[in-house]
Amino acid sequence: MKYVPEEVSSRLATHELAYKAVRKALIAAAEPGTAIFPVVIGHGSDPDNVYAIKSSAVANLAGLKVGSYWPGNEEQGIPRHNSIIFLFDQNNGRIGAAVEAGRLNAFRTAAADAVAADVLAREDASTLVVFGAGHQAEFEVRALTRIRDIRRVLVVARNREKGERFSVALQAAGIQSEVCAAEQACRQADIIVTATPACNPLFEADWVRPGTHVASMGSDTSGKQELPPALFENARLFCDLPVQSRTIGEFQHAPAHSSLTAIGDVLSCRVPGRTDDDEITVFDSSGLSVQDLYVAEAVLEIVARGEG
Repeated sequence: MKYVPEEVSSRLATHELAYKAVRKALIAAAEPGTAIFPVVIGHGSDPDNVYAIKSSAVANLAGLKVGSYWPGNEEQGIPRHNSIIFLFDQNNGRIGAAVEAGRLNAFRTAAADAVAADVLAREDASTLVVFGAGHQAEFEVRALTRIRDIRRVLVVARNREKGERFSVALQAAGIQSEVCAAEQACRQADIIVTATPACNPLFEADWVRPGTHVASMGSDTSGKQELPPALFENARLFCDLPVQSRTIGEFQHAPAHSSLTAIGDVLSCRVPGRTDDDEITVFDSSGLSVQDLYVAEAVLEIVARGEG
């Protein structure tokens, strides 16, 4: 069995690697030959510590990702999220590779945001609003600055002090940023990204102006919610996988008659993405195992070339 420890996968992880792998994965997810299985949700001895098992089979890859969320880790100064990806040796059913992917998963999640925004956000989008100031938020910002000329980032954080620290970190990286109230931020946004564990809407639908692209990155379990359902009434709705989005993603809160488009169909040019500058687009990323398989494969290829 091939084994890639966290210190290696985190060193090899880049936004470019993740973008290419996740784009391929999202296209594959919309193809009829891909099997994506129902998500299994569990918890540790302490019910507040939760994990999800996501599995899939595509082309020459089959496997699963175990992703955990231990909220108490923040007090220890370590990320609350962790992940490990297992790929099967399809010749014998044994585990052919295991890739620890705590940091890699953050790149993979942000890459889905960037891939979708690349076909859904306006070309001239320059003001980004981020709800959340945790571990994932910085990855989202950096991934989006690669595909759009983001000149200003407005941070909306429940914890003002944490938001200020995040904003200062962005400024130190050369990204103009400031902490802002939710309504004020939304009314200026070209792109709104939510990266939180929220269970209630973070803003009002009428704060979102025409032409805005909105991405929910945090809703990946039944009961989670970041966006106001009223937003869905006058927007085009996209997601990584419609059936999963309806079950554990943001669109579990969308009306049953809502039309959901798999972003892979847009990437494959079967369905148009943004069609005009006044359209509001919404993307829900509930997170797919097939994304994990492709990013693990990309890392394993680098290691096999002796570059890891």
